[in-house]
Amino acid sequence: MSKAVVFADWDHSPHLSAAQKDALLGSIPPWQRDSRTRGVPQLGSGAIFPIGESELVVENFEIPEHWPRVYALDVGWARTAAIWGAIDRESETVYLYSEYYRGQAEPSIHATAIRSRGDWLQGVIDPAARGRAQADGRQLISDYRDLGLNLIEADHAVESGLYSMWERFSAGKLKVFKTLQNWLMEYRIYRRDEKGRIVKSNDHLMDATRYLVVSGLSLATTKPAPYVETHAPMSDFA
Repeated sequence: MSKAVVFADWDHSPHLSAAQKDALLGSIPPWQRDSRTRGVPQLGSGAIFPIGESELVVENFEIPEHWPRVYALDVGWARTAAIWGAIDRESETVYLYSEYYRGQAEPSIHATAIRSRGDWLQGVIDPAARGRAQADGRQLISDYRDLGLNLIEADHAVESGLYSMWERFSAGKLKVFKTLQNWLMEYRIYRRDEKGRIVKSNDHLMDATRYLVVSGLSLATTKPAPYVETHAPMSDFA
């Protein structure tokens, strides 16, 4: 019995107008376009987020006190990186406003630098990153907690996390301060190889951003008001 494989793409769908195709294409991330529009079962190579920096980068500004903030941490001996985000609730836009990027240092060094940006902040971390064993990852997150960091384990699902980032980028809901030069350096080379696999090199801040978008936003908090001790007034009568 002979067999044949037939691909039916959008061009074989007469019910889709050109305007509908353009609208649908704009809602699909680049790494899914061939499979969604042509039925080609592959991710493809090239930039993961082919969006011009001019659409993402904004001038630095003072973050309002009432905007909740959170950070995400990606750890490793070669490079440990963290990214801080603040949320404008009115526009539902996340602004990446600070970064930490250092290699070959002990957790105590990293923790001190992270706490200096706000020891009241909550953070998310992926203890399974960089091929770390689960037991080692749990020990590492315990070490960082002992060093004063308030950390929650992040969801490290890759493709769904990338899709969440893509949705925000496309909607203009994820912006980056222009001074985050390490973030921008990684963004420029964040790509897939010819087999559709993410190139795992110089992507620490990209991973941290994924953790922040997927797991961190619900944990964002504002700085607690300083505690002021009050005393009841003494009675005029003995």
